[in-house]
Amino acid sequence: MFLRRIAGPLLGGVKETTGIVGLPVVPNAREVLIGLYRKTLDAVQPIPESAQYRKTVEEITQHRLAICNEEEDWKEIEKRVGNGQVEQLIQQAKDELTLIPKMAEWKPWEAPEGYKVQIMIEENDVPSHVPLHR
Repeated sequence: MFLRRIAGPLLGGVKETTGIVGLPVVPNAREVLIGLYRKTLDAVQPIPESAQYRKTVEEITQHRLAICNEEEDWKEIEKRVGNGQVEQLIQQAKDELTLIPKMAEWKPWEAPEGYKVQIMIEENDVPSHVPLHR
C-alpha cells in the first residue's frame, strides 16, 4: 500500500493494457509511430504526385507525424489523432506500409487507353419512403 501511494503518481502515465485481445501495450509507441510515419512518407514517393492515393496518404501521415512530434504523452496523441489507441495507430501504419507497394504495382490511378466507364442504371421499384437521387 505504501509503495502504491508513493509510486502511483509516477505510474499514472503508464499504460498497463490496451483492453484489446492480442494487441499488447507498446511502451515506446510515440517513437515507433514517428519511425513508421517517416517510412511511410518515403515509401509513397514512387507513386505519382497526381494520384489521389498518394495525396491522401501523405496528408494523413504528415498530420499524424506532426502530432507525434508535438506531443510527448501517448494520451494526447490518441486524443488529437482521434482514431484509436497508439497501438492501433501503429498497426494502421504497418498496414499502410504493406499496402503501398501493392498500390504501386496495381496502379489504380491509371486507366487503360480508351477505357470507358460503363454506367448501369437499374429500374427497380423503389419504396416510396426511399429518396431518389436523379
